[in-house]
Amino acid sequence: MSLLNAAHYTPDEMLRHPRHLAMQIVLVRLIQQLRAIASPAEGYAFQRELADLLLSVEGDRRELKRAADRIKKGKAPHPQAPEPQSGRDLAEHTTWLLEHDLCERLARQLRSVGDAFAWKAFGFYRPFILALSRNDSPGPIHGKAGFTAERDRAERAFKEDGHFALLHDLTNCLRIGDITIWDEINPPRTEEIKTNPKNRRSAQIRRINQARAAILDGAPLPGDNLAERLYELDLPLRTHMDLLRSAAEHAAEHGVYATPVPGARVLTFIDQSACARLGLTDQDVGPVEHRFQAALQSAGIARGRLDNNVHATTIDSSARDPKRVPWANYRLDPVLCARLIGDYVSFTVETSGPALTKLLQVAGLDARWVRSPGDAALRNGEVVMEIHQQDELTAVFLPNGLKVTQGITLQMTRSELDRYLIELLKPGTWAAGIKHLLRAQEVGRPWPHYRDEHEIWA
Repeated sequence: MSLLNAAHYTPDEMLRHPRHLAMQIVLVRLIQQLRAIASPAEGYAFQRELADLLLSVEGDRRELKRAADRIKKGKAPHPQAPEPQSGRDLAEHTTWLLEHDLCERLARQLRSVGDAFAWKAFGFYRPFILALSRNDSPGPIHGKAGFTAERDRAERAFKEDGHFALLHDLTNCLRIGDITIWDEINPPRTEEIKTNPKNRRSAQIRRINQARAAILDGAPLPGDNLAERLYELDLPLRTHMDLLRSAAEHAAEHGVYATPVPGARVLTFIDQSACARLGLTDQDVGPVEHRFQAALQSAGIARGRLDNNVHATTIDSSARDPKRVPWANYRLDPVLCARLIGDYVSFTVETSGPALTKLLQVAGLDARWVRSPGDAALRNGEVVMEIHQQDELTAVFLPNGLKVTQGITLQMTRSELDRYLIELLKPGTWAAGIKHLLRAQEVGRPWPHYRDEHEIWA
């Protein structure tokens, strides 16, 4: 359940919960360990600890659901139910729902570290994530019979062959196959593990093979749309991460900080601890709103804001979108990464569709913002912009004096816009990537990725 949509508790109740606060210490330690991993043995030990932590949290979540159901029926909680730590009335059904939702959030926070581990294991090569994320989430691992078999297979790979095997169920971003194994010679190999080998599902094996072919051979990505393919941009990834670090420092001092970002964007950073220290509440919006409006004006996106602006945010987003780079991979201090994961700090990046279109037009691109006006949330797969390129070399003149010119149209969907915003791509890098796609005249739906991403992420 979303922190933003829970009806039986406030966001502050969740953030102040003792178990939620305690997880911050665990996350910092895990992120520090993750960044220090330099061998299969260290990776194996890290993964074993992460699995134990996740199993414990998910086990508590299941027992809390049982207890909540019993309380709702007028019964006492069963003996195995974990003791609530919120300080609420134990006879209230909502007390147990809060504890249950808390465990759901803690599990996602641990999985977000698992996602960061996966990115590191794959050398921050985004195609592996894009290809292996194209399934539904497998759900909790506690009580899942197959997970024991998967752990056993990973243990054998390490102890018998010295090879590291990554458990997909500890992540949100790896949804095809059960484990991926690294050896000294071959590319990473994804496997499907079953307790009964006779029960192997051909559909899952097929998707594993599709993902492998998409990454290594340029074949279509897993799914029904054969037009979806990975596309490597022969360009380095460049970002404004320096502005994110600076905004975090300012927010730690002032509570809220807003600043324009090159490329028709505004970055707003909120530090909950600083707000509490300074006594800032939702009613103290005057100075904050003034700084925000000044940033909008400076970025050139203040006009027609309610109709034309869109944004991407970190709030309650850990381990939800498998395509996003995990916060633990941002080149920030581990403490700050943990606070982003736990929503003790957050940032939002806003842009204006028409202003973004004008920026691309100035860069020489025939761009048009096609999203309907309004402040409704962006939908998955929604087309927000079209960039058209005509090919004058194929122009045909008709007898009536008209000229027919062939061309291609590149449609930008929510995921690409989200990346431009939340990863703070430099506008020159972003525009160059779009031009690269248009010059290549890729037919279908390319999923672009930049080179040298290992230099950007931690």
